[in-house]
Formats: sequence, structure tokens, C-alpha cells
Amino acid sequence: MEKLFKLQERGTDVKTEIMAGITTFMAMAYILAVNPQLLSASGMDSAAIFAATAIASALASFCMAFMANLPFVLSAGMGLNAYFSYTVVLGMGYSWHWALAAIFAEGIIFIILSITNVREAIFNSIPANLKAAVSVGIGLFIAFIGFQNAKIVQADPSTLVKMFSWKNAETPFSTYGITVLLALIGVLVIAFLLVKNVKGGVLWGILVVWLAAVILELVGVYVPDNETFFSVIPSFKGGLQNIGNIKLTFGQCFTGLKEVVDGAHYLDFVLVLFSFLFVDLFDTLGTIIGVATQADMLDSEGKLPSIKGALLADAIGTTAGAILGTSTITTFVESASGVSEGGRTGLTALVAGILFLLSLLLSPIFLAIPSFATAPALIVVGFLMMQTVTKIEWNNLLDAIPAFLAIVAMPFTYSISDGIGWGMISYAILHLCAGKGVGTKKEGAVHPVLLVVAILFILKYAFL
Repeated sequence: MEKLFKLQERGTDVKTEIMAGITTFMAMAYILAVNPQLLSASGMDSAAIFAATAIASALASFCMAFMANLPFVLSAGMGLNAYFSYTVVLGMGYSWHWALAAIFAEGIIFIILSITNVREAIFNSIPANLKAAVSVGIGLFIAFIGFQNAKIVQADPSTLVKMFSWKNAETPFSTYGITVLLALIGVLVIAFLLVKNVKGGVLWGILVVWLAAVILELVGVYVPDNETFFSVIPSFKGGLQNIGNIKLTFGQCFTGLKEVVDGAHYLDFVLVLFSFLFVDLFDTLGTIIGVATQADMLDSEGKLPSIKGALLADAIGTTAGAILGTSTITTFVESASGVSEGGRTGLTALVAGILFLLSLLLSPIFLAIPSFATAPALIVVGFLMMQTVTKIEWNNLLDAIPAFLAIVAMPFTYSISDGIGWGMISYAILHLCAGKGVGTKKEGAVHPVLLVVAILFILKYAFL
């Protein structure tokens, strides 16, 4: 393990890495339930999607472990899976085979961009203050996701969001009130464990909430509604059917490519491909920047030494996922939960990848982990990522204002990609207006790659 992952060099050990891998997996295991639910709306078989998601996540995480030696775990990206079903298939009227073909083509382009250093160049063009801002913004974003997953924060037609009310008759305490209460208790449990420097505090917090929910369901205090919150008690009635069903989606992206050629809808195909490509590119870069900054992995120049391997792992995961039968595979922001547990090497990703494979055999256990049990972990990890805000030079307004816009845009637009876009566009415009010019050597000058990306963001907002 030492020779393979250089544990001592990064100040970690096998026990810490295993704990980090389990924590990350637990925090993102919900994707195994949510992804089949969203993609099956396109007509795909849900059991096949489950198997494809688990296998593609494991494969991509293994690539991250051995090609980059980084503690980042990958799976089917949220948002892009909804775009797949509700926009491309149900909205535009194309088949799910056609949509998989677009993701497959995106993955191939990603591999080319990763090998030719294009994605690496974009990563390195982002200034240090903006990188710190991305970390902070992601912290707020995943904390917001945590609040949503536990229903602590809910949608409201007048104010957009509001806090859960125990007096609302439409949200009975036995289903919704108890989950909110358990999530809030979970935040306090994890916070207390962190204060006491208990190893695996985040993971223990998840398990405590889950165990409490199991007990409360058994005694009838917690009553699932089977729409938002399901039973937290594992059921083994389904067996291993998920594995065999993958034949229903495997290789169907090539059928989709034939549909593209036969239908000759090339413009639509390019637009859909570009949408997948753009969001995935900057979601991935944002996550890697944010989590690497939190883990203090960036060097003195703000670069990540293993960035090429990380981006290539992401690209391979997307390509393999399309072949297996799932939407875009991307680096998960929940990797921050494992990093907060001390994960610093690819062993963290390896452990999480193994758990994804085990989920094929033990899916009832992993699918029983409720979203309100992992929500406290996301909220506390959001706090940990917020600490990076001290690295931003707030007295330098040319850098600080774009940093602020990047931070607030991520939770408010519900998009890491848009947060980076706001930051890059405002950074380029302010620095050019201040006469800093374009270049790579002059202090304060706009990096040419950053300028190009900012223009691409503007074009995306204008035409997509």
C-alpha cells in the first residue's frame, strides 16, 4: 500500500484511507437509488441503470486511484441525468439510445482534451483567489443540498425557499418532522465528534442517524411515505437481478450513433453534446479545485500535480458509463466528506470503488441509507470547506469581487459550472477594464485560456 499510494508522504495511513473511502461512499450512495429513478423516465430499465451506475462508478474510481492517486470518487452526475431524461428524451423527442450516443461522443472528446492538456490548461489558468472561492462556493452548495435532502429547507412559491414547519399539516411529523429532527441531531453529533477529534466522526454521524431511524421505524414513530422518504430497513427480496439486467443497456450507445446518422439531426446532436460537455467539464474542474484546495493538495503555483490523471479518469468514466448505459460520470463533490476524514490518496477512491461493486450484491443495504442520514455529513463538510474563505485576498477588489460572485452563484443557481462561469466572466471583464491586459507573465493580467473560457461561457448563456 505504501509503495502504491505513498501514504507516509501524504501524512496518512491505511486505516484513515479506508475510513475516508467508506465515508465518501456513504455520502454519495444515494446516487444508486436516484439515478435509476431519473433515467428510467426516458424508458430505460431501472435495474440495468442501477448495475451500469455501480459498475461505471467503480471503474472510474479505480482509474482515479491508480492513474492520479487522489481521493476523489466518481459517479453519475446529478443534473445531467435529469437533462438526459427530461430535456433530450422527453422534451426533444429523441430516444435514450440517441442520448447515450451524445454522452459517448462527449467522453471521447474529453479523453482527447485530457491527453492534449486542454483541460489541464483551463485548470491552471484559474487564479488562486478564484480557486479558493470555488472551494467556498462548493461548501455552501453541498450544505444547501444537505438541507434540501433532509427537507430542513423546502421550496416556497413566494420566497423560493423556506425552513420546514412542524405545524404544517401537509408534512406530518411521523414522516417529515422526524427526518428533519434526526438530521439536525446528526449535525450536532458530527460536530461534537469533530470537536473531540474522533476519527471517522462524519461516518459515525451517518450511522448514528441511520440506526436511530431504523429503531424509530420499527416502533412506528417514523412512517415512510415511499415517495420522498423510503423505508430505512434493508429488504433482500429483489436478489441479484440488477446484475443480469445490464444487458438491456450495454452497448446501446452504438445503436444511438446509428440513429444519429440515419436521422441526420446533426445540429441537435452537437448542441446536446456541447451541453453535456460544458457542464461536465466545469463541474469536474470545480469539484477538483474545491476538494483539492480543502485538502491543501495544490502546490505553490496553485497547480495540482496529478491533475492530468484525474481528468483522464473522469473522461474514461464518462465513456465507459455511456457504453454500460448511464449518464455522464463525473467527480462527486461528496468526495469532500472523505477528505474531511483525512483521505489524501487513491486508496480512498479504491475503497469507495470496491463498495460500489459490492452494492451489486448488497444493494438493499446501501439503498436503505436515507438521504436525511447523509445530509448532516454534507452540512458539516460545507462548514469545513468554508474555511478556505480566509485564503481570498478581500482587499484586492479586482480578485475579490469575482471570487464573491463565484461563491454566491453556486448555491443560488444550483450549479458549480455557473459559479465558475460567473467568476471567470467577471474576472476577465474587470481586469481588462482596469487595464491589466492579457498574458501569462504580467501580474494581474488575464490568462489567455481564462479569457477564451469566459467568452465560451458568454456564448453558452446567449445561445443555449
